[in-house]
Amino acid sequence: MPKKYQFELPFDVDLEMHVKKVYPEITSYRTISRSLDARGAPRGRKPIYLYILDALIGANDSYPETEILPKFHLTKNKPIIIGAGPGGLFCAVRLAEQGVPSLILERGDEAGKRMVRIAKFWRYGVLDEETNVCYGEGGAGLFSDGKLITRIKSQLVSYVMEKFVNFGAPPETAYESNPHLGSNKIRSIISNISNWLRKEGCEIRYNSKVEKILTDGERVKGVRLSTGEEILSDHVVLATGHSAQDLYQHLEEIKVAMKPKDFAVGVRIEHSRRYIDSLQHGSFCSAPEMGSARYRLSWHDKWTDHGVYSFCMCPGGYVLSSGTEKDGIVVNGMSNFARNSPWSNSALVVSVKTETDLKEKDLMAGLRFQHEIEHKAWTLSKEKATGRELPAMTVKEFMDGKISDKPLPVTSSPSGVFKADIRKIFPEFIIAHLRKGLEQFNRDLPGFIHDEALLIAPETRTSAPLTILRNKETLESISHKGLYPCGEGAGYAGGITSAAVDGVKCALSILNAEFSYQSAQS
Repeated sequence: MPKKYQFELPFDVDLEMHVKKVYPEITSYRTISRSLDARGAPRGRKPIYLYILDALIGANDSYPETEILPKFHLTKNKPIIIGAGPGGLFCAVRLAEQGVPSLILERGDEAGKRMVRIAKFWRYGVLDEETNVCYGEGGAGLFSDGKLITRIKSQLVSYVMEKFVNFGAPPETAYESNPHLGSNKIRSIISNISNWLRKEGCEIRYNSKVEKILTDGERVKGVRLSTGEEILSDHVVLATGHSAQDLYQHLEEIKVAMKPKDFAVGVRIEHSRRYIDSLQHGSFCSAPEMGSARYRLSWHDKWTDHGVYSFCMCPGGYVLSSGTEKDGIVVNGMSNFARNSPWSNSALVVSVKTETDLKEKDLMAGLRFQHEIEHKAWTLSKEKATGRELPAMTVKEFMDGKISDKPLPVTSSPSGVFKADIRKIFPEFIIAHLRKGLEQFNRDLPGFIHDEALLIAPETRTSAPLTILRNKETLESISHKGLYPCGEGAGYAGGITSAAVDGVKCALSILNAEFSYQSAQS
């Protein structure tokens, strides 16, 4: 049986050479985990990697065999998966691996064609409300950092990582503690997944917007598209992402069980990449092995019970306009695999508590709260620019509470920015907590408040403000049998990896339901 080895190694020491020198008994090994500790770098301490290896010692040792998955034979209509983001695609992958092809319905276009429409939006402000940064094959994660970081504890995380490698991700994706694919690499990986699914008998239909879930009492029986076409199935997976607001309204109309949940809104903060690298890595920042520096910051106001935290940090990245409605502006972050742009950015967001922060208490109050902020940002852009550019001010201006005559620093955003008092966009409690959070972050990471740092607004789509309630065992909607709320849009994930894991869980529940049915009939 393989033996585990755990040790620390300076970041610039070759792993293979170290193993040969220090552990000559090892005949072969696999890296299980690698995590970088650079906390002491600003004080001159050399960064180290913590390795965990799975190693073979003797000639008779061998690694465990790959699990062989049982095959099922579907006796009814294909499962319908609404949405071709990570949750939907990985649900389809696991179903197909076990012999069950599915039908994937995606309201937007395929990955390769999305970029053309999105580039037109960034450059000219021409928004396609069905194919954009949030809608289309690959979901919102297609235009992000491609981060595969997750805090969930599930045996399925390693399965998802291995699948990403199988579909074209770098081998280290399977063992890095903070793996990322970059927006450029994840596009080809998503296309590889889709091509594999088609070979396994799955059907993927783009530009196919689901407008209605068809029901028979408290049982799902299929979907109706915007064209009027009806497609029947006993299993419908809702993997629509966190921005499908029109579908939430339909679910409320047909009385699918949902409840409001807390979410977060705020801004994107953008620094020079070299500046953040120097803050985090000190004198080691120019070492090519170090790459672009990350940070994760958080602070909790115990008096108000609100959190302020960084989210979706994109080293060497870009700030993107990522709205889905023509009268609203939303920002997000993205970086490519090399993370080599001159800027680094992150969301800085404040928690929004549905019980205390929203004036209205109905299901859609959180969606209206998000839209009101997005609309104010767009209105400001129309007044001071063309409606395409993003409102921004320096961190110093934000902290001082006044706009200066000094021009804004050059930004990464392909849509451009214009100087504006972004405080006008948000409720007062968001502004107050952002100020306190920035003060604390500057204590945690001295220099974080910097004259040339930009705040670009608004970041509103960190998560869905609703949870679609489901049974903990079957993962079906508690109100509608055969309906499987899945991923970020349903309130059960917070990133690419957790959404993919949730998709696999839904697939396993469908297989369990179908297998149980077949067993009962035999």
